Amino acid sequence: MDDVYGDVIGHESVVALLRREAERPAQAYLFVGPTNAGKATVARRFAADLLCAGDAGCLRRVLAGNHPDLTVVEPEGRSAITVDQARHTISQASLAPFAGSRKVFLFEEGGVMNDEAANALLKTLEEPTSSTVFVLVAESEDELPDTVASRCRTVVFGRVGDDSVAAGLAARGVPDEQAARAARISGGRPGLALALATRQEVAEFRHAWLSVPLRVTAHPGDAFVLADEVAAACEPLLAALREDQAARESAAEAEGGGGKALKERNERELRRATAALYVSGLEILAGFYRDAAAAQFGAPVRNPDVPATALASVLPATAVAHAERVLETIEALDANQRPTLAFANLFADLGAEG
Repeated sequence: MDDVYGDVIGHESVVALLRREAERPAQAYLFVGPTNAGKATVARRFAADLLCAGDAGCLRRVLAGNHPDLTVVEPEGRSAITVDQARHTISQASLAPFAGSRKVFLFEEGGVMNDEAANALLKTLEEPTSSTVFVLVAESEDELPDTVASRCRTVVFGRVGDDSVAAGLAARGVPDEQAARAARISGGRPGLALALATRQEVAEFRHAWLSVPLRVTAHPGDAFVLADEVAAACEPLLAALREDQAARESAAEAEGGGGKALKERNERELRRATAALYVSGLEILAGFYRDAAAAQFGAPVRNPDVPATALASVLPATAVAHAERVLETIEALDANQRPTLAFANLFADLGAEG
């Protein structure tokens, strides 16, 4: 069998850890890290590592989600894993494996498990059967009750360096320049980079955000216009994901599967990708201000294609304050503030402060 982790971009230390874990696995794992960082991809490969023992056919079944000893627990409807799903999982966990020596229950969106579901699952995590492994995926431990998170072995995923992301895209046939562009705006998220890799609009997206410092004014109307522009810059990039989702839905329908559950999964995937793009745009903007301060003190810059005159237009102290204000907006998005309103408030503040 080819390396089960062979198509994973980055995360070398995590993969090395999981190879060791697969030899004597714990009863439950919690994979945490940023959206689109590759957690679910690695979790599915870890499940294959636990179940397949070198069998290529087994690997294909696990990756397709139709292995008899793999149960993928997905949110019911648009948002939550419910207590009824948790109870069904518990009942299945008590049964013997079908094809091998263990079973894996994979919660690729474990962070949306509601409290009732988490509490129902807790007893099974406290008193697991020896043949069952749970793998939960979330953005942070805080998305789950402490009682559940503490019963899991936590595996932390960080961002992947731009060079590693670009190399991973190039290995998949993406031209080097396009791979570098997609890596740069993905913010260390391989999943997002893969979705953007074929889109020429990545350059326009980055340019839209890097142009913000030279266009902000103190006029609220200008701030809202600019907010609409940067939000619209995401749309061509999301089109690639929509096209891929449509192809998956068509293929599933041709095989007599998919349906409502697949459409709902695609909706959740699209929401996560949109949020990741918004955060990436804000990080690009914060990078401009970081470079503005660094360049004026003779330090290296991260965006060498930005003209020195543009960087010199913002005083170092102001640039630092602006970068901090941009990062506050990321926190506002995490708190579910409406994106265009958050952007408009930010741009008005940046314009007012000069």
